[in-house]
Amino acid sequence: MSLPRVVVDGPLAPNILRLLEGQVEIHLWPALDAGLEHVQGLYTYGHPRVDAELIARLPELRVISNFGVGVDHIDLAAATRRGIPVGNTPDILNGATADMAMALLLAAGRRLVEGDRYARGPTFVHYDPGYMLGREIHHSTLGIVGLGRIGTEVARRAVGFDMTILYHNRHRRPEIEAVLPVRYASLAELLAEADYIVLTVPLTPETRGLIGRAEFAQMKPTATLINVARGPVVDTEALTEALLRRRIYAAAVDVTDPEPLPRDHPLLRLENFTVTPHLGSATEQTRQRMAELSVANLMAGLRGEPLPCRVA
Repeated sequence: MSLPRVVVDGPLAPNILRLLEGQVEIHLWPALDAGLEHVQGLYTYGHPRVDAELIARLPELRVISNFGVGVDHIDLAAATRRGIPVGNTPDILNGATADMAMALLLAAGRRLVEGDRYARGPTFVHYDPGYMLGREIHHSTLGIVGLGRIGTEVARRAVGFDMTILYHNRHRRPEIEAVLPVRYASLAELLAEADYIVLTVPLTPETRGLIGRAEFAQMKPTATLINVARGPVVDTEALTEALLRRRIYAAAVDVTDPEPLPRDHPLLRLENFTVTPHLGSATEQTRQRMAELSVANLMAGLRGEPLPCRVA
């Protein structure tokens, strides 16, 4: 009996390959030009675009399994019309991504990356207590845009820094307000008051370009923007302008638009811009749990069973 054919968009990590060994026949994304009529599973690893046209070219497709939470790269409506379940990996990466948000916040506020470069360089030959002053995190005001699972975990961590915590969300979260010292604010109020603004919203038509020139103009000149959501939530041109003209103090991001940025992009030359290569969930523990759940979703769909975590 032949194994189900599964197409993936790139070389998979060894731990995922071990989980799939002996269960499926794996074909890399470039092989999509041949044998499409026999593909039963689609495993999206690096956020490739899965549109209606691609789905239509896979007549035997039974399931789409995404390695990660965000599924903005998948046409969910097209999958639903075909009756193809789409699985993702929610909850597993909340803590790791919240840790990354705080790491970026601390790094930007205390100029950590800039300090590391200076400490390794030839000009650091004596200690100067008046050099490279940053901004404090404790007892400052944090604004969380998107108080979902990850945003709530960011708020929990901020409590330990004695931060005043504002949040903006599509809907007020009284159940979170009951257990954490968070206060609802309009987006305009949050932008105007927060020293640190953390973005944890999903990418939707409503959140695409959510932070642009008008929003940067509402922020304090001492504010720092942290993005662990998706790159297109922030207007890259507006962010570049805001940092170049010192309209805000700094930005620290784990995601960009485009991703990665072109190697000659002006943002990459700015000292007040900190960037990491989409490491939000990149811990050994979290990535293992993501692998296990995404494979469980894939295999359940191939067997025609309910997915452990179905998003559409």
